[in-house]
Amino acid sequence: MARVLSTVEGTHEAHAFGPADWVLFAVPPLIWGFSFLFIAVGLEHFAPSVVTAGRIALGALALGVLPASRRFIPAREWPRILFVSATWMAIPFTCFSIAEQWISSSLAGMLNGAMPLVAAMVACAMLGRLPTRPQVTGLLIGFAGVVLVMWPALRDGGSSSVTGVGLVLLAIVCYGLATNVSVPLQQRYGSLAVTFRSQLGALAMTAPFALFGIGGSTFGWRSLGAVAALGAFGTGLAFVALGALLARVGAARASVAVYFVPVVAVLAGVFVHGEHVEAVSLVGMALVVGGAVLTGRAGVRQPTPAER
Repeated sequence: MARVLSTVEGTHEAHAFGPADWVLFAVPPLIWGFSFLFIAVGLEHFAPSVVTAGRIALGALALGVLPASRRFIPAREWPRILFVSATWMAIPFTCFSIAEQWISSSLAGMLNGAMPLVAAMVACAMLGRLPTRPQVTGLLIGFAGVVLVMWPALRDGGSSSVTGVGLVLLAIVCYGLATNVSVPLQQRYGSLAVTFRSQLGALAMTAPFALFGIGGSTFGWRSLGAVAALGAFGTGLAFVALGALLARVGAARASVAVYFVPVVAVLAGVFVHGEHVEAVSLVGMALVVGGAVLTGRAGVRQPTPAER
């Protein structure tokens, strides 16, 4: 277990984000900002377990046609692969699908913006080092922005429940672990191969529950289309892009991309569903962007207390 629960620095950890990093940075939030809406649409006809296993299966199908996804990974890496399967896909996907029966998709997306804080704290613990001052400042500013973005939903609170919020928080903790543990895998074998193997492991974990959920599901083209989009884009393309970014810049900085998920979720609500956004949320978006820029700066390693 000690070997599984370990991480490494990113290959570009000592450098500021370059153009390729910013492209990889932009893809996941653009896709995942809509994913919570797709989950809600999928739940209109399908049981939560069917939505979870369906998106994983379709994501694996989308990546499996690419030769790079079938790159060889030795058997000794499977404990780490299966840990990532559980914490990056099987458990959090299940949590979100169940949680959105009781809380809105926008609130789920907004809460998901807290994940970089967990990822940064896990990275510090695993690497035995402190983050740089700019990175700490960026994380705090970004988190304050997330709080402001979601404040109107929390204040009104009609659609939220303790159970739903608790499930989302559990998913966030899982994401924070998975992003760190996957870094050395991404560096050694590439994002496509690691994501594809993780999808296969997660599918094996969730498929049995989906079989029980079929009886409580009905068919609907709208829900099927939403799950297909979740699979090909949310569970496929977005995970590959984030995996590549993790390998380049490390878990703490790459995870800041998640700060933009609630921003995209709010914009999707305005332009797709005609929702109203309060001024406090717009201020929050500005803080999210500022925090991401600070956290994406090159880092100089800070000594641990034992090294001082």
